[in-house]
Amino acid sequence: MPETPDDFHAAVRQRFTNIALTPQQETARPVGPERAKSLGYDADEIDALPLAVTESFCGVGNPLALGEPRPGETVVDIGSGAGLDSIRAARRVGPSGRVIGVDMTSAMIAKAQRNVRSVGLTNVEFRLATLEALPVEDQRVDVAISNGAFNLCPRKSQVVSEIFRVLRTGGRLQMADIFLREDVTPAEVASKGAWSN
Repeated sequence: MPETPDDFHAAVRQRFTNIALTPQQETARPVGPERAKSLGYDADEIDALPLAVTESFCGVGNPLALGEPRPGETVVDIGSGAGLDSIRAARRVGPSGRVIGVDMTSAMIAKAQRNVRSVGLTNVEFRLATLEALPVEDQRVDVAISNGAFNLCPRKSQVVSEIFRVLRTGGRLQMADIFLREDVTPAEVASKGAWSN
């Protein structure tokens, strides 16, 4: 396991650069459109998207199942990856709404930008940054979504502070993630595999 937060970020960047560039080579965790469908995403919606939009999907749940963004709202997608959830949110908020995807992996940002262009959306943008320093103005966001990114952040309290900084009063956080139960020992954690599997 990486020793410092910077080492951890570098390892995460490398892992998700590989998933952006060669998703078919990912063997440690399920990725792609079938993974999305297995997590409750609408199969018709997934199948209607270009494969490039869904092939690098490696989420752990469906944050939009917790509540649909409304037309005109601003959404920040925390750990946006190749942009699947950002695209889905952008369609729901419509042309009067806005989606800001934030990811720390350049290859994912580039892929997400291509994906947005391929589906003809103009109300979504992507910003390269760590989640501990969201490049979003204070109190500008109605809905913050995250899908499997929080567990990859070594400074979780800082990420939570950033989320609450950008959310408007009454804003919503909708996230899907993985967590360890309290009864899992450090030895069990080490025996279960790599930190990002």
